[in-house]
Amino acid sequence: MRRIEVRKFSRDPARRPTLIRVTIIAEKDLWMFNEGSHTRLYEILGCQPLTGYADPGRRFAVWAPNATYVSVAGDFNQWGSDRDQALQPQGSSGIWAGVVPDAKVGDRYKYRLTTRDGRSVERADPLAFAAELPPHTASVVTDLTHQWGDGDWMRNRHTLQRHDRAISMYEMHVGSWRHAEAYRSLTWAELAEPLADHLNEMGFTHVELLPIMEHPFYGSWGYQTTSFYAPTARYGLPTDFMGFVDALHQRGIGVVLDWVPSHFPSDDFALGGFDGTPLYEHADPQEGWHPDWKSHVFNFGRHEVKAFLTSSAHYWMDRYHVDGIRVDAVASMLYRDYSRAEGEWIPNIHGGRENLEAIGFLQHLNGTIGERFPDVITVAEESTAFPGVTRPVSAGGLGFHYKWDMGWMHDTLSYLERDPIHRRFHHNEITFRSVYAFSENYVLGLSHDEVTHGKGSLLAKMAGDAWQQFANLRVLYGNQWFNPGKKLLFMGQEFGQGPEWNHDHPVAWSQLGVAAHAGIRDWVVALNTLYASEPSLHVTDNEPADFSWVVVDDGENSVLAWLRHAEDHRPVLCVFNLTPIPRLGYRLGVPVDGTWEVLANSDNEAYGGSGVRFASTWIADGHGAHGRPHSLVLDIPPLAAVALAPRLPAR
Repeated sequence: MRRIEVRKFSRDPARRPTLIRVTIIAEKDLWMFNEGSHTRLYEILGCQPLTGYADPGRRFAVWAPNATYVSVAGDFNQWGSDRDQALQPQGSSGIWAGVVPDAKVGDRYKYRLTTRDGRSVERADPLAFAAELPPHTASVVTDLTHQWGDGDWMRNRHTLQRHDRAISMYEMHVGSWRHAEAYRSLTWAELAEPLADHLNEMGFTHVELLPIMEHPFYGSWGYQTTSFYAPTARYGLPTDFMGFVDALHQRGIGVVLDWVPSHFPSDDFALGGFDGTPLYEHADPQEGWHPDWKSHVFNFGRHEVKAFLTSSAHYWMDRYHVDGIRVDAVASMLYRDYSRAEGEWIPNIHGGRENLEAIGFLQHLNGTIGERFPDVITVAEESTAFPGVTRPVSAGGLGFHYKWDMGWMHDTLSYLERDPIHRRFHHNEITFRSVYAFSENYVLGLSHDEVTHGKGSLLAKMAGDAWQQFANLRVLYGNQWFNPGKKLLFMGQEFGQGPEWNHDHPVAWSQLGVAAHAGIRDWVVALNTLYASEPSLHVTDNEPADFSWVVVDDGENSVLAWLRHAEDHRPVLCVFNLTPIPRLGYRLGVPVDGTWEVLANSDNEAYGGSGVRFASTWIADGHGAHGRPHSLVLDIPPLAAVALAPRLPAR
């Protein structure tokens, strides 16, 4: 360890300066940072409390290897250019560090850097734990002390997030879920209880938050992140967010964060050209600039950038107890030619289009998370057929636990947007998923991306008149919940919100007063309840042998049927009639004779259905069908999703 001497000057000129001895960054930490293996930079860089000394006083450290001078300016020195706040280089690491004796909680600050070409620039702290309320851009000295009360959740989390558990995620944008008053979003403290009540009532197991890391432009929904370690100030202090996570855990709800390592905005106070040179980003715009989002692309091949991003993910799991991350836009990271025309991208060292450095980073990220937080989950938003996204890193995969099934979403929505009279010509759209359903571990998601930018709500996408639209929406959700894979639904869609999502307006809760919308809500509650209570619907999500088609090729009648199995549990027969015409006397092969009971029927009047007569039990006889020894003869309701299972013996 090396030590530095810092003179603490009182603002009272009559007092003599006192001497503080503070241990600066250890050689091992510097080495691990430059090597790219550091996963706890939030204990090293940024604004750190001085262990063993009372407030005020903070140690500041920042990576700026190409700066010629670095100081800290803030409320503690009246934002002056006093060189008493200068930082010192830490060997050849590129890190500058020092102590600001008067810095205290609540003080705003930025780094002042002199670039190699003599310019003076101000930058927010890349590892700030808090930031000013936008549009202001300074970093803020903050306190991260919280007395956690979620011990039971944290001890049991390893059993709650396994692949064989029912996981149903509620995706939400914090600022527009509900407003406290006109155009004011709820704070973390105001949000926790009503959100927990809603999720418990609906049966969701997790909430997935659109990025809550600080971002200057509200309309980016958090996807243009400038502070990868600071919760946005829009909803309260960092400790308020800790309290929010704590409260949800105590109500049995997991918290997953959207996290955006794929790109970052070019705001001049943030990471771009941080020390006067391309530091976090590539210098060549063919690698370092994203044409779609007009933002910088991280240089994943740079060790220090890898450590910065990996530590960010670890930080949210460590300090905030989050239960997982959903990594945004993974496809844009995997391919060097993503959204680029010929001649606008640089091949890898082998001449290919794969971004080998990004692949290595994702493997490192998931590998280190698995070692340190084996009970959390990582999810990839990945829209291509890149192989092995959810295969373990040890087997050459990227190491994610789950991947969003974008193909299922596109195909199923495309099918249900068609008039039922034409669906028989597009039957492959609704059946194609079974070709690849077990190639990865999937989340079936209907996310925010499907209900904004003029795409309309899910309800508005559905074909037909008003009744048929609601019926089709219930069928869509039945297809989602009965298929293998974990579930995700964006806020407002749990009751079939009519208007598309607008981040400036809250969810249209008033529509719950309309019977048809209330019926959608009750159907989602029923689906979540069934999903959690029937093991065959969740424990074998990743087992191809435990899914089998009963009817896959009846495009003429637009009927589908499949069986979900799980060892030592009863099978579940899932049946769909994708036209508004009841299918009477339809025979379906089943593996077990005797009484089969209806577990769910989307055409039930309680959900807004037609209420066409559909018995609560059906008898399977010894007449074999579809390669099975027994069969049921059903009258399948119109535009309906139905689940049945053998009746369990009376206890």
